[in-house]
Amino acid sequence: MSLNIVLIEPEIHTNTGNIGRLSLASGSTLHLVKPFGFEITDKRLKRAGLDYWNHISLVIYESIDDFFSKNKNQEMVFLSSHGEQNYWDIDFKDELFLIFGKESVGLPKNIIENNLDTTYKIPLFSDKVRSLNLANAVSVVVYEGLRNIIK
Repeated sequence: MSLNIVLIEPEIHTNTGNIGRLSLASGSTLHLVKPFGFEITDKRLKRAGLDYWNHISLVIYESIDDFFSKNKNQEMVFLSSHGEQNYWDIDFKDELFLIFGKESVGLPKNIIENNLDTTYKIPLFSDKVRSLNLANAVSVVVYEGLRNIIK
């Protein structure tokens, strides 16, 4: 049982470090798509992932095109505040790729437009909040996925 967590151009080292720790705890593979807003060797990144970073199942891609080229036959869902379906409606299954965008702007518009039927959101119940922190959003979706897969 495993999920694939994909971060497209992550910008904040502590989010990525925390998501790395989450990927290890959940048995997921972490996929990071360049460019990054930090150095992968950044000690703050490793501190957020504690001493677990070297145990993480990690795949790094040079670009969005590189990621999609290498994973073109994989099942993917996209997470965005612009999605019209709720994340609990995802058909979670083993090896599913969960695609998240960068902290400042989310996923590129063309990715959302080309994948509307597989784009999901985490609903927000306050108009005072635009989105959740990336690490929190990934946690919510990953553990809902595991709950569905393990049933």
